[in-house]
Amino acid sequence: MYNIVLIPGDGIGTEITESVTAILDAVGIDINWIKCKAGESAQNELGNPLPEETLEAIKEHRIVLKGPLTTPVGAGFRSINVALRQKFELFSNIRPAKSLPNIDSPFREVDIVLFRENTQGLYFGKEHWVDENEEHAESIAVVTRDASERIITAAFEYAKKHNRKKVSLIHKANILKLTTGLFLKIGKEIAPKYPEIEFEDLIVDNMAMQMVLNPQQFDVIVTTNLFGDILSDLASGLVGGLGVTGAANIGDNAAMFEAVHGSAPDIAGQNKANPTALLFSALMMLEYLEEFRMAERIRSAVYTVLQDHKEECTQDIGGKGTTKSYTDAICKFLRD
Repeated sequence: MYNIVLIPGDGIGTEITESVTAILDAVGIDINWIKCKAGESAQNELGNPLPEETLEAIKEHRIVLKGPLTTPVGAGFRSINVALRQKFELFSNIRPAKSLPNIDSPFREVDIVLFRENTQGLYFGKEHWVDENEEHAESIAVVTRDASERIITAAFEYAKKHNRKKVSLIHKANILKLTTGLFLKIGKEIAPKYPEIEFEDLIVDNMAMQMVLNPQQFDVIVTTNLFGDILSDLASGLVGGLGVTGAANIGDNAAMFEAVHGSAPDIAGQNKANPTALLFSALMMLEYLEEFRMAERIRSAVYTVLQDHKEECTQDIGGKGTTKSYTDAICKFLRD
């Protein structure tokens, strides 16, 4: 039995986590879910968006499946997602984007895995006011050799393990010569250790254009925190959006798997939410646990439903169904 912390999150979080746990139950994986609170709902209920009980549960069990959390814009508490990544040194944010059957997109045969450094860069949170009137703010980007080496090595190791052919390192070293320049320098030092894998580097603005012109040319991508946040969403857009792409945050001693889309409070409680993104994150969790056969069974069931039973799918991915009908269809194939 696996003890896994479950954070349903805000908005549609409760509905999609119920869907995903039902699907995992249908495939027969033995999981003891330790339910915990975080985000806006925790703030409203407990006066703390990241309760100590949640932190203690993660420290003890080290694996988390997390639904979407609401982060206030411009004011209020800082992102709990960022806080958890930094607290538990979840340095590697892994975001696959793969074309799915019967999902509306102008792109086909996209199969990208993006590695984003998760603890530094502009998201490090080193901000301050320069003046007393709060009319001049500064933010400091942090890039270190240690953090760069571990994320770039993680990308190459993934490529090696999964028979990927190329790693593309994304930077802005022509302008940010010290920070992303260091990142690029370290990438060029590490690449020769993997002679079987092609290595290239691209400036981030050119990369954004190339991903739209010809996404099939990319395989594994590795980059810094802010660039990775932007490009991973772009990659999701190539295959149907954030609603169909999973995400993992992995460190040396803990791992968190999450839906990266918003909490969608406007449709919460209406049986409309699409659980695919969180489900694919849960499949990454199963693979992390080396439950590869279970993960593949669920993936096959999802592909079958998308291809042959589209009417059961939620409306955002072209179906006529609900969260429940989509979940039930996947569970039926697993049980049959």
